[in-house]
Amino acid sequence: MYGLINKAIQDMICSKFGPEIWLEVRHKAEVEEQFVNIKSYHDNVTYRLILAASEILGLSDAEVMKAFGEHWVRYTAAEGFSEIIDMCGESLPEFLENLDNLHARVGIVFPKLQPPSFECAEAEENSLHLHYYSSREGLAPMVFGLLEGLGKRFDTKVEVTQIQSREEGHDHDEFAVNYQANRSV
Repeated sequence: MYGLINKAIQDMICSKFGPEIWLEVRHKAEVEEQFVNIKSYHDNVTYRLILAASEILGLSDAEVMKAFGEHWVRYTAAEGFSEIIDMCGESLPEFLENLDNLHARVGIVFPKLQPPSFECAEAEENSLHLHYYSSREGLAPMVFGLLEGLGKRFDTKVEVTQIQSREEGHDHDEFAVNYQANRSV
């Protein structure tokens, strides 16, 4: 994974728990280097950071991943990706339909990017099924956080239920997403 992800984990921990907790997490994960956004790091570095944060914060891995997913939405916008995000849609469902396009655009900057793939299906008014395909294990909890973070970005109430899991032997994860945009009168 790219340094941008590890820096976002650092930012989340520092902003929510303080820089001293980040130092503990880094030490426990046996990660001493400073991350560079566009440098590719072994996935194991990111997983070690999540496991260390989980242990130190007394949270499950899934809780840390979910919090990170929500933080990721704000962080990437603040790190200069807001325009790309804005180009992918003006509403939650439109954005979700364009996630693979977003990753294709980001892949220009990050040539070794191995992004997940998303497919929207069974779209109705205020609901859809989001199919999540990834070569990486254990990241489904992050999708919950991403959807909540995107809900906030688009001023949309979001309820997510996982209805299919790779951990249960399926080839991908599937989420039922119910949403309601907050409209001003």
